[in-house]
Parts: sequence; C-alpha cells; structure tokens
Amino acid sequence: MEPLESDDPAAVGPYRLVARLGSGGMGRVYLGYSPGGRQVAIKVIRPEYVQEPAFRQRFAREVIASRAVSGFFTAGVVDADPEGPRPWLATAYIPGPSLQRAVQRSGPFPEPSVRALGAALVEALTAIHGASLIHRDLKPANVLLAQDGPRVIDFGISRLCEHSGLTLTGTTIGSPGYMSPEQIQGLPVEPSTDVFSLGSVLAYAATGASPFGEASVPALLYRVVNEEPDLQAVPTGLRDLVGRCLAKKAADRPELPALLHALTGGRPPGELLAPGWLPEPWQGEDTAPALPDTPTPA
Repeated sequence: MEPLESDDPAAVGPYRLVARLGSGGMGRVYLGYSPGGRQVAIKVIRPEYVQEPAFRQRFAREVIASRAVSGFFTAGVVDADPEGPRPWLATAYIPGPSLQRAVQRSGPFPEPSVRALGAALVEALTAIHGASLIHRDLKPANVLLAQDGPRVIDFGISRLCEHSGLTLTGTTIGSPGYMSPEQIQGLPVEPSTDVFSLGSVLAYAATGASPFGEASVPALLYRVVNEEPDLQAVPTGLRDLVGRCLAKKAADRPELPALLHALTGGRPPGELLAPGWLPEPWQGEDTAPALPDTPTPA
C-alpha cells in the first residue's frame, strides 16, 4: 500500500481514494471508501484502453459477468462504471497480504497450509468458471490472504483483451511464469488454463519460487512452453498433483472436482481453513495497515 501521487484521482465515482494498492497491465488499483465508510478496492482502467471501443464493449460485458461470481473465495464486485471517461470496477477490500508478499516476507507455506490454500482457490475458480469467465492471470499477487481463507482478485478482467497474444498497445497481458503454454502461443484458452496457473501458484506457495525459475521474460516464456517445471522442493505429498496441473497439454490437466478431492482427501474444504490455517506470522493478525484520516462508517 502506497500514498496517492499527484497524477492519481482523489475520487472515483462516489468513492474517496486514500491509497494505492497496486497496478497491473490493465489498470491501477486503489483503496477507497464509500460515503458510508465501506472499504473497497477500485481498479481504474489505463487511459490507452479507453480509446478502444471494442475494449469498452468487452469491459461492459465482463462487468455484468463478474457480478454473477458469487463464490466465497473471490472478492465480489460491488460497483462499476464501464461507460465513464475512465472505466472502473470496485470490489470488496480484503484486509490481508497477497500470497506473494507473505511468502517473500516469511518463506514457503507448510503442506497443510498449501492444501488449504489450494482447496479454496479451486472453489474460487469453480465460481469464476461457473460465471463463464476464465481468470487468465492467477498468480501470487492476485491471491489475498484473509484469516477465514484466501480471496482471488481480478477475475474476469484479465480476459478483456480480444487478442490472444501477450501485448496490446505495449502492455503485458498475463504474468510470465504463471501463464499457460497455450496463452503464450496465442492459442484459444479454456478453463484448464487456470489449472496450469494454479499449479504454478501452489508450487510458489510451497517453495517460495516459481516452478520455472527467475529469468528474463523471453526465457521464462520459452521454459513454460518447452521445459519441465522444477518441482524438487515441492513436498512429496503435493509434487505429483502440482506436476499434473502443469502438464503442457491442457487435456492432461486434472479437472477442478478431482483436484479438490486430491487436495482435501474428501474432507470439506472448510475443515482445512480452520483458525490457524495461515502460517506464522500471519495467524490472527490484522495485516491491513492503519490509514490516517479515514471516515467513520455511517
């Protein structure tokens, strides 16, 4: 979370903006407050996309579809304006760190936490796919960790680009190291592309590193398409499952119901997300930093 800068808006629609939460290929994300004091995360689309009528039309359709996603492990859409000068989308604010930040600060997760994380992400993807959306950019930075379970953010927005390639007007679509081979090759994608990304996310949670390592963007893209992932550090109980998620051919990846059963052993996912599912030092902590001069809820 960072302070607003001079080129940031003070408000978007009825929401007062108080901080930057991050940025990505499609836009910048802010922490905002509704007139009644409700915290929201607001994604404002980059100016270069605003000038493209096809993008606006697709964005409007995606907003409608995203509202239909009702899974507990997704950050639900609460408001949007696809017709404004700068289209925006507001979702519920999740007061927790991203998986990326948590692992960078405290190291890899133990296997029980990875299984709980994976079960929740499978449920999130089930809800997203059920709304006829494909995430296309599931990565550690797009998974937020709350005490009662993780939340997937940015669902539906990453599929806005009609192009199948990596860039549009010079902006990267997708995240090297977490994109599926078919995304990189510009082929049609199906829900199984999110399963590949999920495998990379679980490998990262379990080891602290991408299964395709660190390298330049071209090198990473080549490795994803042509080389096998490095899963030696993944716990043996998860290695085969993660490896099947990372199959080069989409048809060889497990479907979500089978993946859920493999992660939970048939137990209800909620049992894995009991208090303490998060490893230290994240258990029982309010990981959202306090902000000065915040409004009092009405």
